[in-house]
Amino acid sequence: MVKIRTIELGNFPLLLAPMEDVSDPPFRAVCKQHGADLMYTEFISSEGLIRDAAKSVQKLDIFEYERPIGIQLFGSDVDTMGECARIATGAGPDLIDINYGCPVKQVACRGAGAALLQDIPKMARMTAAVVKATPLPVTVKTRLGWDDSTKNIEEVAERLQDVGIEALTIHGRTRAQLYKGDADWRLIAKVKENPRIRIPIFGNGDIDSPEKALEYRNRYGVDGIMIGRASIGYPWIFNEIKHFLATGEHLPAPTVADRVDACRRHLDFSVRWKGERTGIFEMRRHYTNYFKGLENFKPFRSRLVEAPTHAELRAILEEIEEAYELALTDE
Repeated sequence: MVKIRTIELGNFPLLLAPMEDVSDPPFRAVCKQHGADLMYTEFISSEGLIRDAAKSVQKLDIFEYERPIGIQLFGSDVDTMGECARIATGAGPDLIDINYGCPVKQVACRGAGAALLQDIPKMARMTAAVVKATPLPVTVKTRLGWDDSTKNIEEVAERLQDVGIEALTIHGRTRAQLYKGDADWRLIAKVKENPRIRIPIFGNGDIDSPEKALEYRNRYGVDGIMIGRASIGYPWIFNEIKHFLATGEHLPAPTVADRVDACRRHLDFSVRWKGERTGIFEMRRHYTNYFKGLENFKPFRSRLVEAPTHAELRAILEEIEEAYELALTDE
């Protein structure tokens, strides 16, 4: 049983990655329905939270059915991060996560996210401040290092464990790689093999199939896997991996009806949580992924992207289901 303090996650948990502009409550809901064991909010700016910025505060929204759920924070100032941990704790999550892995310029070039990999003493001080500020377990997500010449994750893991973190997720790339090339899990395995490391170690990067999840579990010995991009438009990946690990067999692929149902649930929650205008606009990026691989889908996608109302979108989704079911019947 993998545990973060008293939070029981099963024998090999599958975590949903915190993804900016993706891992909001509507998206998390469909992932939870399809087997995610532990989820995180989108990362929340400590500066935005201190200023009470509406977008940052909204990201604190969590729901009972999501548990266990973590709130992820990022920032560049030690004291501010401690104060934000106190604010986030008030939202009632099960744990607080610190982002030391985001590679994008808007974050890293301001001294936050993966930038802390260039200043391990500051990273340790910041982590200690967050641990001190909350009674909840504190976890961290980071990368192998800043670039190929500074792959310092083994030192990072020990230092952060020493100041009190209770789990560590490692993405198998450096900041310099961004999301290019293949994720390298060999250093993740070294961290896991270190006899000083007592906390759960979760691997992240390039897991996009049940076969790869099994291979990486066996080869690298991690306690669980965090899944990000592969879950976008395909929340079924969590239960597919679980079934394959348990039986060696594949679950049936989602039908068109399954895809429509997941997309509709996502849309309905998006509209309910964000309001019709914003909810509809922010769903547009998801349609291609939900219906990837369907023949002759382009006209439907255009209509979904252009539809101005929730009612019209629901009608189009129903039409999609009927059209593809009819096509199967005619075969």
